[in-house]
Amino acid sequence: MLRPRPSLLLLLLPLLGCAAPRPRPEGGYQVGLPGAPWRPLGVKDNDRAYAIEGTGQLLQANATCEEHGDPPLDVLTRHLLMGFTDQQLRAQARVPVDGREALRSRYGAKLDGVPVELDLLVLKKDGCVYDFSYVSPPALFESRLRDFEQLVAGFHAGGRAS
Repeated sequence: MLRPRPSLLLLLLPLLGCAAPRPRPEGGYQVGLPGAPWRPLGVKDNDRAYAIEGTGQLLQANATCEEHGDPPLDVLTRHLLMGFTDQQLRAQARVPVDGREALRSRYGAKLDGVPVELDLLVLKKDGCVYDFSYVSPPALFESRLRDFEQLVAGFHAGGRAS
């Protein structure tokens, strides 16, 4: 069985979200916080990141409220995929999140030759771009997909930061 390397998680974190500085939106934002076995990670380039130790599974949420123009949601999604190879779009849909249209995309890809599954969601609201990612080894992906959905379902822009 292919076991994720601990270094894979560290490689993933800088690739997720935009590489630009990450000021928090005015008033912060809320997400549905994952419980155990997820553990919060303090990562410079992510507002919020969580991992399950030893599995290679990662959840993250980011906001960028700097001038970013008005790129379409598919362009913002492609930005999240930088650094991944052999990208295969498995599903994509426009879904409502916090009163706005978001783009949710599922991909199979590789990072440094290691297969991963990604569930990505991007939306724009009140001058900010919000992105959410769930990354997992393929064999474990379905086991924690609901946690990603709860993270997104709890999203509210302009609330207290959580």
